[in-house]
Amino acid sequence: MKKGFFSAKNIAYLAVLLALVVVLQMFASAIPIGPVSLNFSLLPIVLGAVLFGPVVGAFLGLACGIVVLIQVITGTAPFYLVIWTNSPLVTALTCLVKTTAAGLIAGWLYKLISQKNNLAATFVAAGIVPIVNTGLFILGCLCMSGTIAVFQTSLGGEGNIFVFIIVNIVTYNFFIEFAISLLLAPALHRVVLIVEKQIGKRRSSKKLVGSEQS
Repeated sequence: MKKGFFSAKNIAYLAVLLALVVVLQMFASAIPIGPVSLNFSLLPIVLGAVLFGPVVGAFLGLACGIVVLIQVITGTAPFYLVIWTNSPLVTALTCLVKTTAAGLIAGWLYKLISQKNNLAATFVAAGIVPIVNTGLFILGCLCMSGTIAVFQTSLGGEGNIFVFIIVNIVTYNFFIEFAISLLLAPALHRVVLIVEKQIGKRRSSKKLVGSEQS
């Protein structure tokens, strides 16, 4: 199984997905929505989980989390600067765990549901990644509610911390990321399956020609 997984084709796919995670998170996330930025790198995490399973999904999620953590430490947004300055440990754990868990769970669910319906499994995997990512982000924010209160005060706001997190920090991001994952991930996965099918046909035809010549 290890030899089958570490084939040249699989390594090439994994390298492309890893590059997409890094590039999309570094450059596409420069588009701010509210106090934080969008996470376009969820898409290759979904694809990795669907194509290769939970371990690869978790690996790509961890890679995404590392890039996010670097962005947080460098203070690419005021919100990141506040949480890193006041709660560095919880911030680091939140960054690393949320996308890693999202990729892992997506791979598990796809593997389970695909036994019944492959298309449904793809949609579930695509939807669960932004849900887990956002859910764990909210949990991380609640674990540093004092820090979030500092950020809330800096914006001139007051009131319930949970409501502030939902309304002002994650609402737009979640819905946009959720829509992107649902709309694009199944389509891209379908393209990959079509390409693999065409490659398989070419290999079969080459074998057939070779056998006829022999």
